[in-house]
Amino acid sequence: MSLIQEFKDFAMRGNVIDMAVGVIVGTAFGKIVSSLVSDVVMPPIGVLLGGVNFSDLAFTVKAAAEGAPAVVVAYGKFTQTVIDFVIIAFVIFMAVRLINTLKKKAEEAPAAPEAPSNQEVLLAEIRDLLKK
Repeated sequence: MSLIQEFKDFAMRGNVIDMAVGVIVGTAFGKIVSSLVSDVVMPPIGVLLGGVNFSDLAFTVKAAAEGAPAVVVAYGKFTQTVIDFVIIAFVIFMAVRLINTLKKKAEEAPAAPEAPSNQEVLLAEIRDLLKK
């Protein structure tokens, strides 16, 4: 088997394609949640904390000198990223919880009774004829 054919077989497996779709959708979802956090959630929190913009929070370890940039620890951006993560994790948790609940309901739903077999139908007809 040639290398190209082997790669083609690998790439066209259902699991690989499903994973690729999941990564693409996950990336887009991450951008949506990041925008939600930075544009909707964080501004009111910043106002509540006295007009603080989290992405601007940082402290300087070493000031800029002679053309060298300053060494800055941007803990505000880290805080923003942690909040993004918590929100994304919570939404995924809720989605998985919903899916599990729907699966349980599907498993608990009583199955429709099976149609009687030909033998049972014939026996019922014989029984009904004998009653007459």
